[in-house]
Amino acid sequence: MCDASRPVPVMGVWELSVYVSVLLLALSGSPVLGSLRNVTADVFGSESYGKVAAFGDFNADKQTDMFIIRSGNELWIFLADLKGTPYFHPNVKLSLKSEDVVITSVVPGDYDGDSQMDVLLTTIPKDKVNTDVPLTAVIYWGLNQTLNVNSKTRLNNTYLDEPLIIDFNGDLIPDIFGVTGEGAKPLITYGGGNLSVTTTLNTKNKMFIPHSHAFVDLTTDFTADLFLTTVSGASEIQFETWENKGGNFTESTLIIQKPKDVKIVGQSVFADFDGDGKQDQLLPACEDDNCLKSAIYLLKHGTDQWVPVLQNFSNMNTVWGFVPSAYKSLSIPITLHIGDYNMDGYPDALAILKDTSGSNQQAFLLENVPCKNSTCTRMFEVHWEISDLNQIKDAEVATFFDIYEDGILDIIVLSKGLSGDNYAIHVLVNNFEADAYFVKVIVLSGFCSNDCPHQVKPFGVNQPGPYIMYTTVDANGYLKNASAGQLSQSAHLSLQLPYNVLGLGRSANFLDHLYVGIPRPPAEKPIRMQEWTAIIPNSQLIVIPYPHDNPRRKRMTGRKGKKLIDSTLTQCDVTHQPFYCASSALHSSPAVGGPQALRDLHNAQGTSSGERSGNSHRGKRSICIFCVYILIYW
Repeated sequence: MCDASRPVPVMGVWELSVYVSVLLLALSGSPVLGSLRNVTADVFGSESYGKVAAFGDFNADKQTDMFIIRSGNELWIFLADLKGTPYFHPNVKLSLKSEDVVITSVVPGDYDGDSQMDVLLTTIPKDKVNTDVPLTAVIYWGLNQTLNVNSKTRLNNTYLDEPLIIDFNGDLIPDIFGVTGEGAKPLITYGGGNLSVTTTLNTKNKMFIPHSHAFVDLTTDFTADLFLTTVSGASEIQFETWENKGGNFTESTLIIQKPKDVKIVGQSVFADFDGDGKQDQLLPACEDDNCLKSAIYLLKHGTDQWVPVLQNFSNMNTVWGFVPSAYKSLSIPITLHIGDYNMDGYPDALAILKDTSGSNQQAFLLENVPCKNSTCTRMFEVHWEISDLNQIKDAEVATFFDIYEDGILDIIVLSKGLSGDNYAIHVLVNNFEADAYFVKVIVLSGFCSNDCPHQVKPFGVNQPGPYIMYTTVDANGYLKNASAGQLSQSAHLSLQLPYNVLGLGRSANFLDHLYVGIPRPPAEKPIRMQEWTAIIPNSQLIVIPYPHDNPRRKRMTGRKGKKLIDSTLTQCDVTHQPFYCASSALHSSPAVGGPQALRDLHNAQGTSSGERSGNSHRGKRSICIFCVYILIYW
């Protein structure tokens, strides 16, 4: 991405940094089959082993790094370097060998508000693995882009399950939510100076283990609600929604029972499945104890009707199903990982399935397609014959990741095959060719402008709870919506990305409206939401709510008095290819980027696009990328 010089943000505003990647594609459109290519050697070299546990921009260079567990007791941070080969290097190491423990989860975040990324680890004694011994939680404090095994804080409480990271009090410092060994009610450990503990949430039901709690806006008011997986008095799994009302989580507002025919419940995930701008609950499940009959159900918030969106797990003469596993400290529950693979505006999924009559276990892509009957509007369809996925045997985890930071979601698969403590890592680049567009959004903490402690870059770190939504008009003139929650789940290898890529389909129109909301403190009734208009397609937007307690709250219909800072021609060097930023003098305009920006981009295309063809990592795809770095103040 471009690294243009930045003016110092003005006090009292949110800052929106826009990386606009106008992709000029000569595409013919091809099916999903054959659209993946294995680039593991290019990405990792000889370092392609370990358990990918989390993602985050550890060194604040606007490239997403990987947090990988090795040998059970070492955390390696692989920093992205798209100028080099391989592209990810194991630069930071945190070894817990001397403590005789096994790392069970990794959650990056800024737990003390110093704008530097820290890491929360949960561990279990090595000789107690796969027992019900509580987990120890330790925060290792980041300083100058390093971690030190001696610079840590061990939380006073141990946890019965992996904690959920939320922003309960709306201060943009992550808090830790979970049930401890001290009682049945969940405790909240507030991030910040003294890591104080409270039992603010007055829950009446026991938490289910392994939980799939989430911190996500389910009511479309741009404020994250709390979703809990609990156990009823009849020992049945149920789902509780604690709506944020006026800044408070006072009581559960909705309790839904699991589908009646379900025996094994997987991890609930959330996505705008049908493109109506609202988050839906997706539940992978089994209707028998051995997962011989699997299904994925959808629940619209505010209803109690579970709609099956995938029930056909048969491919020719083979029946596949989810992989059941009794909860243990290192087990992987039934999980879907969500991402818009083909940028059509409808989120797809990755799942691990097992041959019910054999031992073969593979990763499969589930495409979100129109429903074939009147019982639903959208459904999942399994792509059984993607050769590069099929070649990976004994797959355990599959997730999406934007390897080359170009807005196209690629795939990472973890498989057995090495030692018992390490997985093999496979990276498959997405060469799916379609005349489709996207918008990529990341919301940061933005605690400081130019006076950050320890002279760190004022870029911010992983932030749980923001909600993003756009409205636009599609290529056929119909209204189109899409939404996503950022880092809504953190436990059990949720592997959520610190950004959201929202597909726009084949519409090259401006986004009419882009909304971003962040959590607000208790008792604060006005929502913390901002709106931008006329966003250029294929933009990468970095939203920095600085200061977060004073956003502009009224919805904007114009841009009176707003200025777009002039951008300059600088070399991008996103990859080995010589990309350049478009030269543009963006004056006051009624739009983010606006028509003037497009004219400048087209002018730049005429002078330079013919000289450069692009990203060789994408195989067949020929791409010219122009980056415009725009700062917007109000």
